[in-house]
Amino acid sequence: MTKMLPDAVLWDMDGTIIDSEPAWMRAESELVTSFGHAWTAEDAQLTVGFGLWECAGILVSRGVDLSEAEIIDRLTARVIELLTVEQLWRPGALEMMKQVQDARIPQALVTASFRSMAQHVADSIPFAPFDVIIAGDDVTHNKPHPEPYLMAAQKLGVDPTRSIAFEDSVPGTASAVAAGTMTIAVPHQSPLPEGAGYTLWSTLSGRGLGDLEHVVRGTQETQFQSTARA
Repeated sequence: MTKMLPDAVLWDMDGTIIDSEPAWMRAESELVTSFGHAWTAEDAQLTVGFGLWECAGILVSRGVDLSEAEIIDRLTARVIELLTVEQLWRPGALEMMKQVQDARIPQALVTASFRSMAQHVADSIPFAPFDVIIAGDDVTHNKPHPEPYLMAAQKLGVDPTRSIAFEDSVPGTASAVAAGTMTIAVPHQSPLPEGAGYTLWSTLSGRGLGDLEHVVRGTQETQFQSTARA
């Protein structure tokens, strides 16, 4: 049987490749409390998966007396500082990226974080999996808009509908689905329900190319059935 692998694999970063969400939450809390206001765990969930401009706007509304650009700079610098001390890779992420690389399938990092943060994480990986990096400061519209994933596919020269995207959050999954990718959601900080338009995995641990082939084959069979009914 002929293998049916994706044309490319597109990776979200925060919460998908690296467990950086606690670092973002800590940085947000430190910044808000430095201005004398409270930042709860529930508040932190409001920013998960969204672009930094949206997150900065939330922090301004909670009393951080800085410009949004200054907030982004401070948060990014603090998170990079925290991740320099400790890198916490999500289970199975590095192993999957290495299998995809060895199979010569193009890969892109597609993140709402800015390029300085994205490059820091990419440089920390013990091999070089990414052909393209699309960061939050590269796009006009960040997740949940489809632009980041569409831009990644365009830069790689692949069809997004023949590419797999890995995501962990509601906004990120919405972005990947809207771009037409074969989206695999691996929830971390935010729960994701079973839903149309994406495949739900509990973990990347123990997964491999055979699992990606299963997703591609299932997607193509579904498309064939839909065309046949039409």
